[in-house]
Amino acid sequence: MEITAKRPWLGSLGEVPASLDYFQGSMVEMLENNAKRYPNSIAFDFMGKPTAYREMMANIEKCARSLRTIGVRENDRVTIAMPNCPQAIYMFYGLNMIGAVANMVHPLSSEKELEFYINESESVTVITLDQFYHKIEAIRENTCAVNVIIARIKDALSKPMKAGYMLTEGRKIKKIPSDAPVILWDDFMRLGKACFWNYRVKRGAEDAAAILYSGGTTGTTKGIMLTNLNFNALAAQLKATNPMFCVGDRMLAAMPLFHGFGLGVCIHSMLALGGRCVLVPRFTAASYSKLITKYRCNFIAGVPTLYEALLRLPNMEKADLSHLKGVFSGGDSLSVELKKRFDKFLSGHKATVQVREGYGTTETVTACCLTPITKAKEGSIGIPFPDTYIKIVKPGTDEELPYGEEGEILLAGPTVMKMYIKHPEETAQTLRRHADGLTWVYTGDLGVMDEEGFIFFRGRAKRMIISSGYNIYPAQLENVFDANELVQMSCVIGVPDAYRMQRPKAFVTLKPGVPANEETRQKIMDYAAKNIAKYALPKELEFRDTLPKTLVGKVAYRQLEEEEAAKREKKDVNG
Repeated sequence: MEITAKRPWLGSLGEVPASLDYFQGSMVEMLENNAKRYPNSIAFDFMGKPTAYREMMANIEKCARSLRTIGVRENDRVTIAMPNCPQAIYMFYGLNMIGAVANMVHPLSSEKELEFYINESESVTVITLDQFYHKIEAIRENTCAVNVIIARIKDALSKPMKAGYMLTEGRKIKKIPSDAPVILWDDFMRLGKACFWNYRVKRGAEDAAAILYSGGTTGTTKGIMLTNLNFNALAAQLKATNPMFCVGDRMLAAMPLFHGFGLGVCIHSMLALGGRCVLVPRFTAASYSKLITKYRCNFIAGVPTLYEALLRLPNMEKADLSHLKGVFSGGDSLSVELKKRFDKFLSGHKATVQVREGYGTTETVTACCLTPITKAKEGSIGIPFPDTYIKIVKPGTDEELPYGEEGEILLAGPTVMKMYIKHPEETAQTLRRHADGLTWVYTGDLGVMDEEGFIFFRGRAKRMIISSGYNIYPAQLENVFDANELVQMSCVIGVPDAYRMQRPKAFVTLKPGVPANEETRQKIMDYAAKNIAKYALPKELEFRDTLPKTLVGKVAYRQLEEEEAAKREKKDVNG
């Protein structure tokens, strides 16, 4: 019996084709096509300043020429440690134009993490904001990077906004020494004038385009090599599954560029389809809500945390959301209760749509399935995109399970990654070719499929914490805590959080003679803050004389999870 979900977008679920034609060129070529069709249409807005497609492409071309001038060549890697801002977009597509690969990383990463990302990708150049320069400078000599480009938010602002920014946020930024060995963005963009040779490199669908990071199946950070086709296919799939989309429709792009959801859905798919991105460089729920109404955004995408936050904001009480065409949730499981509350909120604010939940992995850029427009099932994460296949197997095998039986979720389709860089064994473990001729991604996630092809997410086979949509791997945090001279052993677990859905909590046993006092706690937390990204840093640290162990001597993290659950239950009972 065939139980693989393959063509469920037909018939009663909506007239969406089961198969699509995909552009076989590069990502930047898709943007160029739109710039020719709609040169004066707005490509993106940044802090009140709009940029048309024609201007965007001119700056991408300048950036490409400058990259060639400083020596970046085909297949070279360049680290982009930037928030959602114009310079990041120009750099991302400029690299694509010269055939280089963008290594996308979180700008708030710790020094050690940045060092790892730069060296793992073998990046020849790094671009970051002025406020992060000192982190790069601290680890620069330990990396393979030749050039450091420094961009500034103020350079992308209109004159009135620039003045206000310099009086507020700009004043807080530590000055960069005048003799610092860096290239400032404006100087960098002028270097392209010296580029007289052919700087464009013809790239095809299967050529490498970007590296995003994930823990893979083991929780060890790995770079995921993605191709032009991966991103361009996602754009085509989103258009097919959202026929209400029109050229010029606005997407509130708050999800970050280093995240597949932000880069693939909110940025590239919109620009590849002629949409308009409202760039949000630093997310706060309050600013997000204001931008939704100010720009009358047609599409919003976010993690459950975002929707939980919007429900609590007083300025949304009288908001008119009738302009919304699509509201998408991903990055973490959307609880049935939260979906009901937010759907009610949307209805009460004149919206004619409901939240559509999706599912995917960074190994497939981002979403691979989505709740259809015409039919939803409570608790389901949707059905596969066109040309995307999902099946449920006995974990770790290719043995398909019957409908309704829980197993590992496998994915196949045009958005499947090329490989993990420098990890051939893990690549072979995650990407496996079956007798059907398809290459399947073993996600490590558990789920169930019903007879209509709807998928129901059940949990994560691999140990991982998802906080505000970010993947946090306890093993990595434990390595940091265990390396501290005061710590004997540590264990990190995820505990429920009303806002972030989950947050990390650390349990620590101290070395003999070390006092379990506030001074010790502060020393350990100060150390952790230097080695762990802010979004992953546990805010709660509990000292234990001993940590529970399994029969084979491993720390019994599940026992700690159960203890925390019992504490919460007791607290709830006692009010």
